[in-house]
Amino acid sequence: MTESSNAPTDRVRVLSSNEESVRRSEEARRLVGLVLVSHSSKLAAGLRELLDPLGGGLVRVETAGGSEDGTAEGGLGTSYERIEAAVAAADAGAGVLLLPDLGSSVLTARLVLADLGRANAQLVDAPFVEGGVAAVVAASTGASLADVAAAAREARTVPKF
Repeated sequence: MTESSNAPTDRVRVLSSNEESVRRSEEARRLVGLVLVSHSSKLAAGLRELLDPLGGGLVRVETAGGSEDGTAEGGLGTSYERIEAAVAAADAGAGVLLLPDLGSSVLTARLVLADLGRANAQLVDAPFVEGGVAAVVAASTGASLADVAAAAREARTVPKF
């Protein structure tokens, strides 16, 4: 067998899909999580669909969309309970950033955060889509909560063309 200048191939170990899932899960425990607060569950779910692959499947992206109206999707509006549950689900130990769409979603998210009294959960004033993209990318690198929030806010200044 001829040796190359690279590491021998017999030392390369390929992870099984289960081992890869465990590795990703362990990495995600150290990352800032995101909560998408929207008046529409479909809007929040659509944004999460966009963000999940951008975070490499590592960042917990939770949705809190729609109001309580007895249906799974909920009606248009915001829900204290959905926001509270999403904050808990997104928390991987490095903090949680809440990104609201507009108006009353800000008010409801502020109320939830005031009641929770958590120093590691922050509401950010940033564009919903662009801020979400910037935040999930920053979070996937292991950035701090303050840096993820700054990335989301900075997205407001980036021109589309």
